[in-house]
Amino acid sequence: MSIRTPSPSIFRPKRRIDQSVLAENRALIEKIDRRGVLRGSLSLGALSLLSGCTVTDTPGMQGFLRGVSSWNDRVQSWLFRPNHLAPTFSEAQVVKPPRFNAHYEVEDVKPVDGATWKLELAGLIKDKRPWTAAEINALPQQEWIVRHICIEGWDYIGQWSGVNLRVFLERIGADLTAKYIAFKCADDYTESIDMASALHPQTILATRYAREPITDPFGFPLRLRTATKLGFKNAKWVTAIEVTNTFPETFYSKQGFNWFAGI
Repeated sequence: MSIRTPSPSIFRPKRRIDQSVLAENRALIEKIDRRGVLRGSLSLGALSLLSGCTVTDTPGMQGFLRGVSSWNDRVQSWLFRPNHLAPTFSEAQVVKPPRFNAHYEVEDVKPVDGATWKLELAGLIKDKRPWTAAEINALPQQEWIVRHICIEGWDYIGQWSGVNLRVFLERIGADLTAKYIAFKCADDYTESIDMASALHPQTILATRYAREPITDPFGFPLRLRTATKLGFKNAKWVTAIEVTNTFPETFYSKQGFNWFAGI
């Protein structure tokens, strides 16, 4: 699959921003906790942490917050452009090794046995036979050097290669008109994405990083890698994929985080 130059963003200003206006306010800007800002703006579930009170625990407020979150997800899906490519970078900019991220500490990672690992398939798929790591590695590979953006405020440029997810879904006879793709992981983490994002040209089932097999603690032997989502959407140690029309709750959506999580 050929790599195309990213199309201009509809949100990008046509003129360069005058950076001189930041000079006198630099001291104030440096005091901003970027991690706190991102957490507060991207996750309605974090409102209770920011407020320091229990008002968000009431059923009425929880219903309101989930309603706003759902509305936010719909807006993001309307704005999503299926063929718009995220920016790509050079090999010289790749961070090695990639940065670890999970909802637990790296010391708690439980390695996966690649010899016995299998990818299970379920839902609206014609060929549900499981895949071994060797079978997946034998498929044509696609490479992308893209930015990984974490909801906590940090990012890095990574070089990922693996099977294009759309090509894989077509190969197993998945219903591409279905709404969702759900992922289950060896560490009991769950994640899901919309079908349009799954079919995006830069969405792959990654098996390699910097052209070497992915190692632990970075998701061996298979992880989702999409350039259009925040980092937590990129499920690691994937053990099962389901194609479905029923909304699949995820580890973070249950905690109030916006589900679409587009970038």
